[in-house]
Amino acid sequence: MRTITKFIGAVSFATLLIAGSAQARDWNVIKNSGTIIAATEGAFSPFNYFEGSKLTGFEVELAEALVKKLGLKIEWRVVPFDAQLAAIVQDRFDFAIASHGYTEERAKSVDFANPHYCTGGQIAAAKGGPLTMDALKGKTVGVQLATSYYDNAKKIPGVKEVKTYKADPEAFSALRAKKVDAWISDKWLIKFTLEKNAKAGIVAGEQVFVERVSMILRKDNKELKEQLNRGLAEIVRDGTYDALSQKYFKTDAGCR
Repeated sequence: MRTITKFIGAVSFATLLIAGSAQARDWNVIKNSGTIIAATEGAFSPFNYFEGSKLTGFEVELAEALVKKLGLKIEWRVVPFDAQLAAIVQDRFDFAIASHGYTEERAKSVDFANPHYCTGGQIAAAKGGPLTMDALKGKTVGVQLATSYYDNAKKIPGVKEVKTYKADPEAFSALRAKKVDAWISDKWLIKFTLEKNAKAGIVAGEQVFVERVSMILRKDNKELKEQLNRGLAEIVRDGTYDALSQKYFKTDAGCR
């Protein structure tokens, strides 16, 4: 099972966390300020993405509902996925929600809240292409850089090469352009992408591994972790989580 990542936000698509002056803070400081600073990738549909200039998605709405339960406002930052771990370690924001797992080695530098959804890495390829792990022998696979998809793709016996891309849209484009034979990513993202590109001739294949996805935060921020877990439990209990899950996935995406 792979490790997990978490919430983050942004005021505009051009706002990068790396350039921000905000620092990760203890819970009492956050509470007294009335605002929590979060980060997300902003390029991982249907979890966090832009509709025009508006940041939205399952994780964005979930984070906003969770933070409201804590009596706070949320201030978003947009941060590239591969920069998030370094930024959280450098105290650039309070927590992040990024939808998929980091490589095992990189995940050691941060802490995780309770999982906010369950998923898994899935293969996608052209119809008639390599849609099982056995069929990937001798093939080239595209994945997002610095993710657990990379770790797991490397473990598949016989894979010829694993090519990395900055984000999943680039990996999907590489598959459509036949620069790779298959693409491995989050099963929900693949479902969403293929529904939006029904004429692309790409189909979903075998699930490679199972993953529980969580928010990330600084290792020594115990009280903030407890509060994030409390807020998540409350939106599960009052039905908000189920409503968002049905809205974006038409099924329960939780780890229950």
